[in-house]
Amino acid sequence: QVQLVESGGGLVQAGGSLRLSCAASGRTFSSYAMGWFRQAPGKEREFVAAISRSVGSTYYADSVKGRFAISRDNARNSVYLQMNSLNTEDTAVYYCAADRSVGRTMPSVADEYDYWGQGTQVTASS
Repeated sequence: QVQLVESGGGLVQAGGSLRLSCAASGRTFSSYAMGWFRQAPGKEREFVAAISRSVGSTYYADSVKGRFAISRDNARNSVYLQMNSLNTEDTAVYYCAADRSVGRTMPSVADEYDYWGQGTQVTASS
């Protein structure tokens, strides 16, 4: 069992940057693949980025590639999402998630994740 707590959301002008953090409980954080998802009002939850367990390989949605960067610090039980060049279409609640399956490296489907945080609001204004 792992508990996830996101932080770092807020209001930013278009073109600005934010860094989201996700702190995980437990002693097996390095055994989980981690991901970020987002959900805008009236829309389905969508994949943003994922990072593998130890090597740190990353995978991004096309909509954020080149602007967002996911990273992790296993010593701090944390995963991060650096978001640059934000635009109004990035406005959403952002969730971090953990996948305990050893058969997947960087899952991009929400159903493949086992644990979720409560979310943090990101709003980019024009």
